[in-house]
Amino acid sequence: MQLFKQAVIKLLKKELKGPIELETPPDSKLGDYAFPCFGLAKQLKKSPMEIARDLASKLRPSKYIRGIKSTGPYVNFFVNKTVLNEITLNEVLKQKEKYGSSVKKNKRVVIEFPAPNTNKPLHLGHVRNMLIGESLSRILEFNGSKVFRVNMNNDRGIHICKSMLAYKKYGKNKTPESEKTKPDHFVGNYYVLFNKKLKEHPELEDETQDMLRKWEQGDSETINLWKNMNNWAFNGFNKTYKKFGIKHVKVYNESDYYKHGKKVVMDELKKGIFEKDEKGNIFVNLEKYNLPNKILLRADGTSVYMTQDLILAKLKYNDFKMDKSIFVVGSEQKLHFRQLFKILELTGFKNIDGCYHLAYGMIYLPEGKMKSRELLMLITLLKI
Repeated sequence: MQLFKQAVIKLLKKELKGPIELETPPDSKLGDYAFPCFGLAKQLKKSPMEIARDLASKLRPSKYIRGIKSTGPYVNFFVNKTVLNEITLNEVLKQKEKYGSSVKKNKRVVIEFPAPNTNKPLHLGHVRNMLIGESLSRILEFNGSKVFRVNMNNDRGIHICKSMLAYKKYGKNKTPESEKTKPDHFVGNYYVLFNKKLKEHPELEDETQDMLRKWEQGDSETINLWKNMNNWAFNGFNKTYKKFGIKHVKVYNESDYYKHGKKVVMDELKKGIFEKDEKGNIFVNLEKYNLPNKILLRADGTSVYMTQDLILAKLKYNDFKMDKSIFVVGSEQKLHFRQLFKILELTGFKNIDGCYHLAYGMIYLPEGKMKSRELLMLITLLKI
């Protein structure tokens, strides 16, 4: 369209002196470009409407401009769509799949997706997340950005211990091979089993807390069980990523850096950015920012998601020095990311303006939200 814009300016310069600023009409029926005549009223001692009528009567269409007419204080120009279509089609044939792309590579963008938990397989929600993340990556690359696809495995924590505990109690040394089951599905079956057994044995909740403490203390039996089940989950995830053509340039595991996250929390506690409550939990006071306060380290020393997200944001910036950091996560986590970005700002994070939560809505069935067991059945049928 730049060619047509210059054609309009060329026509106007035959009648006017000085710089010419064009506008885009609010309705395409009014034209493709508009020249406002307000600025000429004092000079020509005429009303803007009269100036517009005079100009429109003097100007003649050209190869690129098919029509000119005045509307109130504006002179409106209509481009020649036949010529526009001809130019566009020739460019499409010339550039082929590169048509419309940008050659400017002036932005570095990190896109984090799908960030799964290793206690269950990649379900339909993850598939949707992957499609959004990969589509966004390709669109930004097409428009000239240098995109880094990264992933973060939530591979430790109380939720992971639930599938571990169920396998320890009821697994009987079975393996994905012995059960002829995709390995991440195999792990997910025990997560579903835990929730089923919990209804009959509520004491299992305390046992998972005990298992998490043992894990953080480095108990060898617990660590070995964790490694086996995580490896099964990773093997299954990688098969799915390959099927969808997704390649991450870097994968972060929560277990590798959660201790660094704890250190960040302790350092900020010493600075007075974070506080301790009466139970001994370390938290950040966010009430003055109209956000709920957030616990970052429990009184027993175990960490939470937010602890890991704080250190991961810093690690990603150190690794990629990105202009934009995009988190592809469902809209139910909006509050989490509002809290995260505010905490990062309070701790002096360099790239806070570049952080963005790409939230997408949840799909509900007529019966409501789909449960884990139903998701597992569907993805098994779809062979994901």
